Amino acid sequence: MTARDAIAQLRAAGHSAYLVGGGVRDRWLGIPASDEDIATDAVPGRLRELFPGARLVGAHFGVVIVDGVEIATYRSDSAYLDGRRPESVSFVATPEEDSRRRDFTINALYEDPFTGGILDFHGGLDDLRAGVIRAIGDPVERFEEDRLRLLRAVRFASRFGFRIEPRTFAAIRELAPRVSAVAAERVRDELTRMLTEGRARSAFELLNETGLLHEVLPEVEAFRGVEQPPEFHPEGDVWTHVLIMLEGLPESASPALAWGVLLHDVGKPATFSRSDRIRFNGHVEVGVGIARRILNRLKFSNEDADQILALVANHMRFGDVRRMKESTLKRFLRLDRFDEHLALHRLDCLSSHAQLGNYDFMRERFESMPPDEVRPPRLLTGADLIAAGYRPGPEFKRVLDEVEDAQLEGSIADKESALALAKEKFAASSAPPPTSE
Repeated sequence: MTARDAIAQLRAAGHSAYLVGGGVRDRWLGIPASDEDIATDAVPGRLRELFPGARLVGAHFGVVIVDGVEIATYRSDSAYLDGRRPESVSFVATPEEDSRRRDFTINALYEDPFTGGILDFHGGLDDLRAGVIRAIGDPVERFEEDRLRLLRAVRFASRFGFRIEPRTFAAIRELAPRVSAVAAERVRDELTRMLTEGRARSAFELLNETGLLHEVLPEVEAFRGVEQPPEFHPEGDVWTHVLIMLEGLPESASPALAWGVLLHDVGKPATFSRSDRIRFNGHVEVGVGIARRILNRLKFSNEDADQILALVANHMRFGDVRRMKESTLKRFLRLDRFDEHLALHRLDCLSSHAQLGNYDFMRERFESMPPDEVRPPRLLTGADLIAAGYRPGPEFKRVLDEVEDAQLEGSIADKESALALAKEKFAASSAPPPTSE
C-alpha cells in the first residue's frame, strides 16, 4: 500500500488525511523524498480498524506503520519536561492544530497528494523560497521541547544551503549548552547525517558559529588556531585543513570514512610543539586515544569504532609506502576497507601540499595486486610447528609472522623451505628445541 492508497482509504472512511513533513518539503525542493508520512484525524483505534495489519509503534503518540508508511493522528503536545518527549498528548481535529507542535516552518506543510494543494499555516513555503530555517512560534519554546532540534536546525541549514532566521539563531546560541541533555545516540546520528549529506564543511562551520561544536565535540573545536608547518600545510591551521577535507568528501562517503576524516588529526592540539619547526610528535597515537574516548562517549558500535580508529591510526603510514618492504606493504593493503584509507589519504593531500605521488602508487598496487598475492594461504601454521615437535609458546607468533614475511617477500615458496626457516628462527632464539616425539 502506498501513502496515496492509505490517504484514499482514510478519506473514503470520512477522515481528514494529508502527506506531511520532510517528504513534502523535499518534493517541493526537487529532492527525491526518502519517506512518505501521513497525518490524519483518525485515532489509533480507528486506524487499527481501517488497517488490520497496522503495526502500532507509538500508541501514546498515535503512530502506526502500514506497509512502511507512518500514519500519525493529529495531536497537541503537553509540556516537555525531559527536553525530548511531551509528558502527554491530546488528539486534535485539524491539521492546523497539529502543525503547532512541529519544529520548523518548512517541516509543517500538509499536502493533498491528489490535487497537489498544500496547507501552510506558518509561512513554510515562503521560507522554502527564501532559503530560511525558522522555528514555529517561539524558538526558545520549540528548542526546550526537544533539544535535538538545536542540531537539526544546523543540519537542515547546511543540507539545503539555507540560513537560520535571526531569532531562531539567537535561541540556538542561548540554548546550546542544553544539548548536553540529549541522548548520546541521538547526537551521534545527527552529526553523522551532517557528515554524510553532502555539505559537511558548512555544517561544522555552523556548529562552530552557534556554539554547539563546543558542547558536542570540544576536541574538534580545539583544532581552531593550531598552527601547522607551512611547508607541509600551506592552507593554514588544523581547523582549516579539516574543513577543506570535509568539503571534499564524496556524497557516497561512508559514515566511518567521514568520521575518520573529521578525527584523523584529533591528536594535534595536544601534541603541538615548536622547535626547529612546528611538530606534532606522537599525534597519531594520542589521536587514537582521544578518538576512542569520543566514539565511546557517542556510543558507536564496535564495528564502526574499529574502522574509524583504524583510519586515524594508519593515516600517516602513506608517507613511507615507497620505502616499505614488500611484506609490510602487503600487510598495509590487508587493512579492512583499504579503499577508505586511500580516500582519506587523497583528501589529506589535496587539502594540504597537493602531492598525490604516494596515493597514486598505492592505488595502483591496490587495484592491480591479486588478492592471493596480498593474502596468500600460509605456507606454515601453528599445527605444522607442533607436528615438528615444537611446544606452543610466546615464540610461535613471532616465528610464524617472520616466515609469512619471507613468503610475502617471495624468498620462500613451499612448506619445506618455510619449515627450514622456522627452525633457523627458533634456533636463534631462546625457545626450547623440538621434542623427539
